Amino acid sequence: MREISSGLRFPEGPVALGDGSVLVVEIERGTLSRVAADGSVSVVADCGGGPNGAAIGPDGAVYVCNNGGFDWHRGGGRLAPGDQPDGYVGGRVQRVTFDGAVTDVCTSVGGHPLRGPNDLVFDTEGGFYFTDHGKRRERDSDRGGLYYATVDGSRVEEIAYPLHDPNGVGLSPDGGRVYVAETMTGRVWYWEIEAPGRLRRAPGPGPAGATLLHGFGGYQLLDSLAVDSEGNVCVATLITGAISVLSPDGTLEDVVRTPEPDYFVTNICFGGPDLRTAYITSSGLGKLYAAQWARPGLPLNFGT
Repeated sequence: MREISSGLRFPEGPVALGDGSVLVVEIERGTLSRVAADGSVSVVADCGGGPNGAAIGPDGAVYVCNNGGFDWHRGGGRLAPGDQPDGYVGGRVQRVTFDGAVTDVCTSVGGHPLRGPNDLVFDTEGGFYFTDHGKRRERDSDRGGLYYATVDGSRVEEIAYPLHDPNGVGLSPDGGRVYVAETMTGRVWYWEIEAPGRLRRAPGPGPAGATLLHGFGGYQLLDSLAVDSEGNVCVATLITGAISVLSPDGTLEDVVRTPEPDYFVTNICFGGPDLRTAYITSSGLGKLYAAQWARPGLPLNFGT
């Protein structure tokens, strides 16, 4: 594993581009930024608030989940997000073009304002699943959910609610299953997909009819995830500062750690000509790493 760039202001949402550069959001900076192969960083757009997950849509624009921002804490050389900030104006999903234009796709679902949109993934139809993590305040917090939307904003639906701090979201190789990682419970759930944005509810106690893929024991927090070409779910595990690899049947196959321990290893994406390069954000330390991965990543439905 090699360090590509440092000094980033809580990077997440990596998106590998065809020219070898990587898009990241810098949540504390409020920007969508581009990290070149030589590690240099340039700002693509000022999104405001707290840009979080990012993905290329069917129109070639970048779609960004904006959580509305955090209070921030520094200590021990690390940056950490806190509660809902003063001046918070709500969450949103944004469309960002490479010339820096930023527009809102949606700010509410069914009359309920979005609180902290976190991550998103596009299906083959050009719609996207996204999570709303919610926001925390000194004495209370929001419940989150899973949503489905189209890029023109004509369809925005709540499809699984409530969930406990939903974070990363991804699709199986055949597009028939959607995965969601819950941060605070340390659990990865899934639903079978009957049609775009339509989920099959499983019997049992899973939230919103979900089936448990894997539950991490002990105090383990989860962040974003990506799926590889064999259908393994590669999920960022915050406390161990690693990427944990789960097979489609939920077996923990591998744990890949970054060179420097960081409680906020948050995201992974795949790139390179053979999709064997994993890009990993070590957000608390402000670093972007690259590693040769054991298996190719799953090609995303849209890209550059």
